[in-house]
Amino acid sequence: MEERKFTHQPVLLEEVLAWLNPQSGGTYVDCTVGGGGHAAAILEKSSPAGCLIGLDQDPHALEAAARYLAPYGERVTLVRENFINLPQVLDELGIPAVNGILFDLGVSSPQLDVPERGFSYHHEGPLDMRMDPAMRHTAADLVNNLGEEELAGIIARYGEERWARRIASFIVRKRQHQPIITTSQLVEIIKEAIPAKSRRSGPHPARRTFKALRIAVNRELEVLPEALRQAVDLLLPGGRILVITFHSLEDRIVKNSFRRLANPCVCPPSFPQCICGQKPVLRVLTPGGVAPSEREVNLNPRSRSARLRVAEKLSPVLNATGGE
Repeated sequence: MEERKFTHQPVLLEEVLAWLNPQSGGTYVDCTVGGGGHAAAILEKSSPAGCLIGLDQDPHALEAAARYLAPYGERVTLVRENFINLPQVLDELGIPAVNGILFDLGVSSPQLDVPERGFSYHHEGPLDMRMDPAMRHTAADLVNNLGEEELAGIIARYGEERWARRIASFIVRKRQHQPIITTSQLVEIIKEAIPAKSRRSGPHPARRTFKALRIAVNRELEVLPEALRQAVDLLLPGGRILVITFHSLEDRIVKNSFRRLANPCVCPPSFPQCICGQKPVLRVLTPGGVAPSEREVNLNPRSRSARLRVAEKLSPVLNATGGE
C-alpha cells in the first residue's frame, strides 16, 4: 500500500498535546497509531528523551507509521496488536506503567479512501471492513451468513438505523439469488430497502449500516470498556488517558467508563457516608468533552463528529481519602 494512503491530518492535534502535556523522559502510548500523526507530535513535544509505544492492528498503518516515525529512532516502539492486549504488550517490553495513553477510535481517513478495504459506501470494493486483514470474518461473511434477526439487531444496535429490519429482510432475500460480496451491491440493496422519502434528506442511506457492520466485524464496542479499564490501571499517578470518539455509541462508553472510575461508590444516596470502600481512581478533566474548532472542521470536514475526553489518574494519597 502506498505511503500516501496513510497521510492525513490527525484530529484534535493541538487539544491532544495540550491535555496530554508530554514531557521529556516520559513514556506514552498511542493505542491507534495509524499513520503516526499524533505519535510524531507527542515525540516532538517530549523531546529529547520521551518514548512512545504505538499499537495498531492494521499492518499497512504500521508500515506507514514506521516510515514516518523513523527519524525518532529508538524512542519509538511499534507493535502490531489490538489495544485490548496493551497489558501484555507493556509487560513484554518491561514497562510497568506509563505517563499517558491516547486512543483515536474508529476508522481512519486512509482506510476509508482505499477501495480494497471495503469500508466506504462511496467506492466499489470487496465487502471486507477488517482493520486487521488477518481477522477471520469479513463484512461479507456477516451479510451472507447471519440470520435475519441477528443481522437486523446489529444494524439497529450499532448503526442506530430505524430501517434495520427492512434492510436485513432485503439482504436475506437478495442473497438467496447471489452472494453479496461488494460494497456497491450492499449499497444498492440498502437504497432499495429504505423508502424514497427517507432517502431524500440526511446522510447517505448506507452510512449507518456500513458503520454497524464495521463495528461488528472489528468488535470495536465489545473490547472498548475493558481496554479503557486496563489502560487506567497502566497509568502512573498523575498520568492522563485521552480518547477521541467519532459517534455517540463509543462516546457514551467512554463517558460512562470514566464516570464509574471517578465515582465508583455504590452506596445508596440515603447513606450519610460511603461504606462500600470503593475509591475513585480517576479525575475527569473534560466532563462535556472537547469538540474540534471551527477552523479544524473547515480544514478537515471529517473531524466534525470528533470528541475528545480526558481523565487523570489519581495519586494513591488522594485515592486513599476518596478525594478528587
